[in-house]
Amino acid sequence: MNGEWCKSCQYCVKACPQNAISRGNVLNKAGYEVVVLDSEACVGCGICYTVCPDYVYTIAEE
Repeated sequence: MNGEWCKSCQYCVKACPQNAISRGNVLNKAGYEVVVLDSEACVGCGICYTVCPDYVYTIAEE
């Protein structure tokens, strides 16, 4: 996840079926709140990757 690209649109927060992504309280260099990913709750479904218009997420194999 690249927080510097996040524009706080919250699409990923709303789309995550596991509620693994939440609003953050840390601002990136552009002044946007960066979302927070709970890696323990994430199941790797890729929905966040699909809905993010700013390419914040990458899919990595374990």
